[in-house]
Amino acid sequence: MDQIAFLFPGQGSQRVGMGLDLMRRWPKLTEAYYRRADELLGFELSRLCWQGPAQELRQMPVTQPAVVLTSVVALEVLRAHGLMPDIAAGHSLGEFSALVCAGVLDWTDALRLVRLRGELMMSANERVPGKMAAVVGLDLATVEEMCAKAAAASGEVVEVANHNDFTQVVISGQTGGVDALAELVWQAGADRVVMLEIGGAAHCTLLGGIEDEFAAALEEVEFRDPVIPVISSFSAAPVADGADARACLRRQLTGRVNWTGTALRLAAEGAGRLVEVGPGKVLGGLCRRITPGVVAHRTDDAGQLSLTLAALADRGT
Repeated sequence: MDQIAFLFPGQGSQRVGMGLDLMRRWPKLTEAYYRRADELLGFELSRLCWQGPAQELRQMPVTQPAVVLTSVVALEVLRAHGLMPDIAAGHSLGEFSALVCAGVLDWTDALRLVRLRGELMMSANERVPGKMAAVVGLDLATVEEMCAKAAAASGEVVEVANHNDFTQVVISGQTGGVDALAELVWQAGADRVVMLEIGGAAHCTLLGGIEDEFAAALEEVEFRDPVIPVISSFSAAPVADGADARACLRRQLTGRVNWTGTALRLAAEGAGRLVEVGPGKVLGGLCRRITPGVVAHRTDDAGQLSLTLAALADRGT
């Protein structure tokens, strides 16, 4: 298992100051990416990434392009040092970054799409308030059973949103349904239930009302065939071509993120060295639990990125 996989994080990995030390270490990134992103989106995304405030950075229309931009900048540094992956995958929002890595999307198109995605998701949450919670210590089948019971008891939507590893399942839905689910899983023996600061529900049927509008935006963007394999976190299978990539991004709005299946597929493809490209270190930790023996590296600051380059120097220039 000597293949290198680049993994791209999603919403929830953001933090104030992300990308700042990369920009200071490699100042050419500022004009090439940050200033251009500010112009494309019409607001100072760079300032919000570097200085916050955290409350504004947590707003979906800001969070989503901020995470993608930070990942793309880290990807550029890795590429500039000659480190290229054999395969890529992204968790939810991170799939946009993975498709940029594989040459399917231009980074500017990805940035515009995720800005719209965040706006649409926020508008859906304003119409029907929702939230998400991570359940730790129960398997998928048990949480699915608890979701059905909570939905029946509350009369509200509550569904599995992410299967992150064998005993970590994220649920999503209306506020009352998620609260009812949280009580049931405690009774079922969950180790922890953590309410997530996402700003609304994701990957559930509550977002069905925005799917057509987002699909129309996807149709206006060029999707090329991938130059390296990309494992979709929706299907846990390789993206066949540009059309399939577009379809996966549409279906993941309301569909479940199957990160457990994605990590297993990466291992089956021979990916034993993983690089988390962008903010955070969650994906590497999840993969180590799902497929023990893989080695995970980080790029969430200049120091970690330099360590990653040194560790994988046999694949760089």
